[in-house]
Parts: sequence; C-alpha cells; structure tokens
Amino acid sequence: MVHQKKKKDRDGLLFLFFMGSLVIWGVSVLLEIVFSKRSELFPVLIGFCFYQIANWVCRYFFRDPLFVNTCVSLLHSSLTSASAQVAKAINQAINKIKVSKRCNSSGKGLGPVDGIHWSQQLMICDGWDELFEHSQLVKATWGWAYPALCISCGYFAYDQLDMLLHGLYTPSILLHHLLLLGCFTLALYRNVTINYLILTLICELHSIFLHVRKVRRMAGFRDSNTKFVKIEWFLNMVTFLLARLLSHLLITIKLVKDAAKFDQGIELPLALFGMAGMNLLNVFLGVDIFKAFKREKNSHRR
Repeated sequence: MVHQKKKKDRDGLLFLFFMGSLVIWGVSVLLEIVFSKRSELFPVLIGFCFYQIANWVCRYFFRDPLFVNTCVSLLHSSLTSASAQVAKAINQAINKIKVSKRCNSSGKGLGPVDGIHWSQQLMICDGWDELFEHSQLVKATWGWAYPALCISCGYFAYDQLDMLLHGLYTPSILLHHLLLLGCFTLALYRNVTINYLILTLICELHSIFLHVRKVRRMAGFRDSNTKFVKIEWFLNMVTFLLARLLSHLLITIKLVKDAAKFDQGIELPLALFGMAGMNLLNVFLGVDIFKAFKREKNSHRR
C-alpha cells in the first residue's frame, strides 16, 4: 500500500514537471511566431495539429490509447524518414547541377586534374563533397529540411502530450522527448545544424519496423514463424544496424572530426552531448530488440 502511494506521488511529480515543461515550450514557440515574427516556425504548429487530428481519426475506430498512439507514431516515422531522404535528394540534385556546370565549363571533363584520380573527380562532379561539408551541415539548410524539422518538432510535442494525458509514458521516453524538443527548438531558433538534425532523423526508417511490430502484436498476430514476421524481423535488424546504429556513429565521428571548425558557442557541446545520448540509447535498444527476438522464437517453440 505504501509502495503504491509512493509510486502514485512519483508519477504525479513526473506529470507536473513534464507537462509544465511542455507548456513553457509551447508558450516559447508561440511568442517566437507572434512577437518575433518567425513565420518559418509555423510548421511546428501544423505538425502538432496534423498528428493530433490523426490521433482523433484513429481514436474514432480504435479505443485503446496505446494502439492509437502507436499508429500515429508509425505515421510519423514513415513520413519523416521519407522527408529526410527528400531533403537530401533535393540538395544533392541542386549541387549536382551547380558542380557539373563548373566541371563542364572547365573543359576538363572527368579526366585526371592535378593528379586527382578520375573516381574522385566523378564524386566531386556529383556534388557529394559539398553535401557533407561542415558548412553545409552547420550553416546551410537543405531544401525542405527546415519545415521537415519543424513538423517533427510538432510531432514530439503532440506525442509528449498524448502520453502524459493517457499515462502511456515511462520517465526515459518523457526525458527523450524533452531533450529532442530542446535540441530541435534551439536549432530552429538559431537556424544552425538543421542538416545535422535531419541526418539523425534517418533513424525513423528503423522506427517504422518497431511500430509495425508493436501494432502487429497488439492486433493479435504473434506467430513468429510466418513469412511476414520473418521479413519484418529481417528489415527490423537491417534498418537498426544501418539507419540507426551506423548512421548515428558516423554523425558522431563527423562531429568529432570537425570539432575545430565549429564557432565557439553551445552548438558543438550540445551536438556531442545529444549524439552521446543517442548512441547510448541505441545500445540499450539493440539489447531490447535482441531479447524480443529471442523471446518470440522461444515462445513459438513451446
């Protein structure tokens, strides 16, 4: 009885702290839009409203708040992973046009230039060198990247509110969302490291299969021996390794490598702290995925 009372009090404090922080965040965004005339931040509100409406639509058909929340999360992961790829593709296409014009105007084609190997020359003329330059990742913004980050920011605010209102949270997921909101919003206010943050959102490709698994199991499809589940697990593992684990490690390495190129300020410490947290969470998530995989296999054998 005493243990239950302590747990209830702790949950109450968690609710007050994270709900209070969410309200402060919301007021801050509204003040920026209205008084600082930052109309480019309006997609944050659009993202929040879009996913809240999606929640209401799902709730019309399904009553379980967790199932509804997971369906909306699946929608966000699908749209965000697609928008991150679109942002990179647009920027690469622009770079390709610009750099190929420079290559053609030089009259040197793709042959060796000053001892540079032809394959390196080809990579330069494809614009890949510019795509991941420090200045591109920190100061520039790819096409569609800024609004895509705004919409994702709105989603995390919606998701935080939905979890708080329906008791779907754990302290770790609330803290995760709070840190993301803080990092994303600060970057949007200062208009820096937008492209870095878009790259981190490639991990949403893996989140698709996490949410698919969750929806499948809640819908009652738990037979791990079916072809669909085997394909799902394969894609789950592959996207975890490539889209989440490897991509975040490469971003961290890039940050460390370019540390001297950052201006003095909060950007580098915040980025390194955020990526350290993400990599740590990825390790824990990988352990959980492996345990879940073994659990499903063992339950089928029984």
